[in-house]
Amino acid sequence: MTKEKRPVPAEFFSDWKEREELAEAMIPLIGRLYRKSNVSLYMYGKRLLNQRVTDIMKAHRFIRQVESTELSLFDTFPFVQAISQLTLGPAHIDVGKIVFKYMQTGNNEDVFEYVKRELAGLIGSKKKPIPKPQDVVLYGFGRIGRLVARLLIDKTGGGDVLVLKAIVLRNSKHASDIVKRADLLRHDSVHSDFNGTIRVLPDENKMIINGNEVQMIYANSPADIDYTKYGIKDALIVDNTGVWKDKKGLSAHLRPGASKVLLTAPAKDGIPNIVYGINHNDIKKSDKIICAASCTTNAIVPVLKCIYDEYGIDNGHVETIHAYTNDQNLIDNFHPGERRGRSAALNMVLTSTGAAKAVARVLPELKGKLTGNAIRVPTPNVSMAILKLQLNKETTAEKVKEFLRQKALHSKLQQQIGYTVSTEVVSSDFVGSRQACIIDSTATIVEGKSLILYCWYDNEFGYSCQVMRCLEKFAGVDWPAYPLAK
Repeated sequence: MTKEKRPVPAEFFSDWKEREELAEAMIPLIGRLYRKSNVSLYMYGKRLLNQRVTDIMKAHRFIRQVESTELSLFDTFPFVQAISQLTLGPAHIDVGKIVFKYMQTGNNEDVFEYVKRELAGLIGSKKKPIPKPQDVVLYGFGRIGRLVARLLIDKTGGGDVLVLKAIVLRNSKHASDIVKRADLLRHDSVHSDFNGTIRVLPDENKMIINGNEVQMIYANSPADIDYTKYGIKDALIVDNTGVWKDKKGLSAHLRPGASKVLLTAPAKDGIPNIVYGINHNDIKKSDKIICAASCTTNAIVPVLKCIYDEYGIDNGHVETIHAYTNDQNLIDNFHPGERRGRSAALNMVLTSTGAAKAVARVLPELKGKLTGNAIRVPTPNVSMAILKLQLNKETTAEKVKEFLRQKALHSKLQQQIGYTVSTEVVSSDFVGSRQACIIDSTATIVEGKSLILYCWYDNEFGYSCQVMRCLEKFAGVDWPAYPLAK
């Protein structure tokens, strides 16, 4: 292998079929690593497990667009083979970055020997990400609740990390409530069909989701529940309702069988607001209640942190172009909030956002330096944050873009910051994005010390991925990641 670009194939179709065959051969190796060893493979942060052949091929294509070299399946397949031949402990391995690192050395070392040396710390490891399985309960089953459920099921692995044990719903008089709930999980107008099978046991109030037995608990308040009656112990409760935002209200979740609470909304009373990637290490073992902040706060804080550390920020304004939510009315009707009573499907609605102020709870150095507003627009998902910042020193668009590209691809913020060089992307192209935000690099504007950044974010799924990362950290889950991030 070499870091030089591959020559144009003499026959494109036969080249495609060869790559397709390699992707097909990768799939069972990737699946076996996950099932037997709880090892997940990635391609520059893009998960390879449970992907279609063409998705794996597109993941390789992405690298050509944003990196200084091209990785093809001809390059990566020998590495996946080598990894599959080792006896490894649980880990997340970015095979794309390992291959890129290998290509940069240019010494043509034997692939198996190189991989064995790179993953030496994993070989024969018996260390689990968490000492024993952690029970998880979802309190509420709306947009975020259902997406977090999908993620929990998708990451079940061998059932020895986070285990979805129950979902709490409001009492319902509808005879087919659980069937309808299952259908909402099974089919999603925005995020497409659930990748798996769901079986409903109405008489037992249970769903069997990809083999996971999930109890459906009906209650009007946390005080009505004793989780131990369902065999649930020391559960981590994920409150997706947003009904309770202070310590008194959220403490009501700490019932028999429950030990901690994570709120998927901004909280009050000094409850830690966590943006994974920035201040997740502030979570203490003694913490009983934390929150995962808001989708917009998660989208802008990682970028603001990077820009502040590199260039300094004197002041700025955050404008979010946000998809409509359930809080708005479908058609004109009474709403206690200003302007939100007008039809979400027919209007752009100027409203307020607390994201700018919330930034200071995560990045105290920016307290009082940011203002913000929001415009709700008639799209069901994917939003944009426009950051207009006055920096402390002059720079150029080229320097800022390269700086953020490096952060997106080669830093510990890879899961939080994405990067696109396309001049043709629109909001729907980012449905299903797992990063907290994606920099639209070609839209970047720099004039001396003035910087304007355009940041896309899937305010549902991207945020749910951040919630999941917080959840793992809160539970004490620790995944070894290779290669080590800078």
